[in-house]
Amino acid sequence: MELLPQTRLGMYTFQLPSGECLSTNSHLEETPFFDIDAFQICFLFKRIFKLRVAEPPEEIEQLFDQFSENGTMSVDNLLKFMIYYQKEETAKKEDAQEIFNSLRHLNIFQRKGLHFDAFFRYLYGDHNLPIPNKVHHDMDFPLAHYFLYTGHNSYLTGNQLSSDSSSKPIIKALRRGVRVIELDLWPNSEKNDVEVCHGGTLTAPVDLNKCLHAIRDHAFDASEYPVVITFEDHLPPNLQDKVAKMVAKTFGTMLYRPESENLEEFPSPNSLKRKILISTKPPKEYLQTQDSKGKGNAQMLKTSSKKEVAQTERLYSRTGSDTIDEQGQVDEGELIEEEDEENAVPEYRNLIAIHATKLKDGLAKVLGSDQSKAKRLSMSEQQLENAIYIHGSEIVRFTQRNLLRIYPKGTRILSTNYDPHVGWGHGAQMVAFNMQGTGKYLWIMQGMFRANGGCGYVKKPEFLLKNGLQSDVFDPNEPWHVQTHLKVKIYQGEGWHLDFGRTAFDQCSPPDFFIKLGIAGVPADTYRREKSRVVVDQWAPVWNEEFTFPLAVPELAVLRIEVFDYDQAKTNDFAGQTCLPVSELKSGIRAVPLHDEKGDQYRHTRLLMRFQFD
Repeated sequence: MELLPQTRLGMYTFQLPSGECLSTNSHLEETPFFDIDAFQICFLFKRIFKLRVAEPPEEIEQLFDQFSENGTMSVDNLLKFMIYYQKEETAKKEDAQEIFNSLRHLNIFQRKGLHFDAFFRYLYGDHNLPIPNKVHHDMDFPLAHYFLYTGHNSYLTGNQLSSDSSSKPIIKALRRGVRVIELDLWPNSEKNDVEVCHGGTLTAPVDLNKCLHAIRDHAFDASEYPVVITFEDHLPPNLQDKVAKMVAKTFGTMLYRPESENLEEFPSPNSLKRKILISTKPPKEYLQTQDSKGKGNAQMLKTSSKKEVAQTERLYSRTGSDTIDEQGQVDEGELIEEEDEENAVPEYRNLIAIHATKLKDGLAKVLGSDQSKAKRLSMSEQQLENAIYIHGSEIVRFTQRNLLRIYPKGTRILSTNYDPHVGWGHGAQMVAFNMQGTGKYLWIMQGMFRANGGCGYVKKPEFLLKNGLQSDVFDPNEPWHVQTHLKVKIYQGEGWHLDFGRTAFDQCSPPDFFIKLGIAGVPADTYRREKSRVVVDQWAPVWNEEFTFPLAVPELAVLRIEVFDYDQAKTNDFAGQTCLPVSELKSGIRAVPLHDEKGDQYRHTRLLMRFQFD
C-alpha cells in the first residue's frame, strides 16, 4: 500500500496492492494544524487526520479588541478586562502584573504588552480558573457552622466486605483535603492489641499505630484546618487505656483537649488550626461472649468456602447492617444503648473533644433534649431519609449548634455512595463518603469541597443557621422560587491528545466529543440534564453553545460537567468530568480543568467556558 500525498486537508488517497487508487474526503475543516494522527483501517490502509489547533472564538477576539490598543494589551488594559468583564472587582494592578509574569516564558509574549495569542493562552491558564483557590470564608464561627469533608471507613482499599485495610487510603484522603477520618477499633485475635478493620467481615486488619502515624504525618498536607478522627469503638477498658496512651504519644501537642466536657458550642476552625480532634462515644458494655461472637464470625468467614462467603454477602446486603453475628442478627450500632461514659477509663475519656450522643430514647428525644452541651449524633442515610419527613425542621435546628454525621447504609458493600444534598440540605456537617469509590455522588462531594480553597471546610448558608420560628426553618423539599439564572457557554476544549493515548477512544479515528451539563442540589434545582452537540473527529472540539439553569437555592447547587466520546455501537467513552460549587463560580470566561473518574485532575485537558448570573 502506498499513501499518495494530497494538499487539501481532509483528503486522503490510498493505493491498494492491486494498483487501484482509493480517494475519499474526511469531514475535517481546513484549519491550521500541529501534528498528524494516523489510524489503521482493516489492516489495509491508514486513515490520516491532522490535529488542528482550535481557532479562538470570534467573541474573544472582539473582547481583545475592546480592551487593547493597536493590537497590544497593557497591564492596565488587562486590569480593566479583569474588573469590568470578568467581574473581579477587587483585582489590583499587581494581579495583572502577575499574569504578565506567568506568560514571559512563551515565545508569543511581548514585553510591551500582550498580543492576542498570549491573551488567549492566559484565558486557558491557571491564573483564570473558575473558582477561587484561596480560603475566603469566615473561619471564626463554631465548627457546627461548616460542612466538613468527611470519610467513611477511611482505611478500606476497596469494597466493604473483603478488601484490605491500609493506611494508604487515609493518606490519599488527607491529601485531597478530607478533614474527618473514621477508624473502627477492634481487639486483635490475642486480645492484647488494637487493630483497625470493618468488624464481622472479610476485610483484613491494619495496625492502629500505622493509621495514627499516617494521620500525624499527612493531616495538614492539603489544609491547615483541624482533622477530626471518629473512633467506632469496640474495645474493653484495658485496650481503651492503651489507645489513650498511643494517641497521646503519637500526636503530642497536636492533640486538642477541651478544657471542659460541657462545651456550649464547638471552637472555630481558625482556633483549631493544625490540631487533631478525637470524636467517639465509649463502647457498648464489653462482653467477652459478644466480642468472641463478632471476631469468631470474622474468623468463620475467613475459613468459609466460596459458597458460604457468597451466602454471607447476600445476607449482608439484605440486612444492611454494619456487622453480622453468627446467627445473622443485625447490630444496629448507632441505635443500641451504649454504656455511660463514666465506665470508660479516665485517660480515654479525656481524649474526646467531640462527644457522641446516644439514640436510646429515639430521635425525637435527642433532638429535643437539653442543648446546653454541644455534641455529635450519627445516623445512616436511610435513617435520615425516614426522619426528615417528620423531624426535618428539628434536624436543621439541631445542626445549628451540634454536629450531625450521616454514613452510608450497610448494603453499599461495593463502596458506592448516596445523594449528599439530603444531608447538606438539613444542615448535616459530616456527610460521610466512601472515598475509594467512583461515580457521580463522589464527584459532587469533591465538587462541593473545591469551595473555599479546597481547605475541607465550607461555611454553611445563613438560611441553615436561621434560628427563628418553625415556619422560618429551611426545608429543602419546598418548591422554592427561582433566585437566579446561571448561563453557561461552552466555547471549546483542548488537551485530550496529551492526556490520552492516540487510540484511547477509537481505533479508527479521533474522538467525537460531546458534553453533558446539569445541576445537583435541592429537589427544585435537580432536573433533566442538558447535552451539547457531538463534534466529530476532533481532538480540539469547538461547540460555541450556551445553556441556562434556573436556580432556587444556588448556595447548595453544584454544576456537573461531563465529557464523553460518542459511540453509536456501544457505551460512550468517558473523557473527563468536573463538578463546581455554583456559589463560588466566577463570572466571565474561565479555564475549567477536567478530572478523571477518581477525581484526579488531568494535566492538560480543560474546557474554555463562560459563566454569567442573571
